[in-house]
Amino acid sequence: MLALIDEFGQYLRHERGQSEHTQKAYSNILIRFADWSNKQSLQSWNEVKFSHLLGYLNHKRNEITNNSDELQKKPGRPRGESTKLSTASLYLEIAALKAFYRFCIQEELLPKNLAENLSLPRRWHRLPKDLTPSEIEKLLHPIKPITPVSLCNHAMLELCYASGLRLGELRGLRMEQLRLDAGFIQVIGKGNKERVVPVGRRAIEAVKSYLASGRPKLIREKSPGNVFLTQRGTAFASVTLWTRIKKCCLMAGISRNITPHMLRHSFATHLLEHGADLRVIQELLGHSSISTTEAYTHIAGQRLKAIHREFHPRS
Repeated sequence: MLALIDEFGQYLRHERGQSEHTQKAYSNILIRFADWSNKQSLQSWNEVKFSHLLGYLNHKRNEITNNSDELQKKPGRPRGESTKLSTASLYLEIAALKAFYRFCIQEELLPKNLAENLSLPRRWHRLPKDLTPSEIEKLLHPIKPITPVSLCNHAMLELCYASGLRLGELRGLRMEQLRLDAGFIQVIGKGNKERVVPVGRRAIEAVKSYLASGRPKLIREKSPGNVFLTQRGTAFASVTLWTRIKKCCLMAGISRNITPHMLRHSFATHLLEHGADLRVIQELLGHSSISTTEAYTHIAGQRLKAIHREFHPRS
């Protein structure tokens, strides 16, 4: 069970750009659940059932409540603070389980999302995970001075937002996957599943500008066929790309913590806000789930392209 937890921790850090604190918090919760499961004679995640999740959470609820009662008895402790503590603690336990199972379904590591029906307790307002339109405008404003690196950065940001790419899909994108004249790119997603994604006009212009004036100056003798290259002419590592995007956000005057996944989330959110059908967004994102029996609606390429052009704000 620990091997999957470790893989999930790497995903949080390198794909989702989560802080080390969040990674450790989620990993520790899952390790505690694994320890509890072993005491229930469960040796693998495949043996875990929904009833086990409920049993564990009931165990944690009792544990948290007992600890909160002890805190409440201490002199000078504000009234109601123990309730806030117990709610926040339970929220984190459930959030970790839900995030872990979503990851396992995306990676096709487990057959069913047991945590999808777990309800999160009410808590304080959380900051949105997508960028506002004004933040998008700041971030996608052409970067100056114009250099091979700035052209690369601008093209990556435009393409990431225009097509909703995952971090791994962006850094792994190869030259032969580009169909810019046709307005598409071929994306190799989770589980090596291929999908065709439309690209908006502004992103096409940014990528073409980079290919014409930026990438040729970054290429070295042993450079790979990846579209986006570092200053050394190598493919991006996950951490390097995450750091590059974070730096671009700071240079654009966006101070809050931005991750590459937030651009993908913004892509989906903004399409939905402009009226796009949820099934179309699932198709564009390449989402699939073994836990659901409902097949996604497969729409012809021209239909996808027309919907993207109609609803995406930068098409």
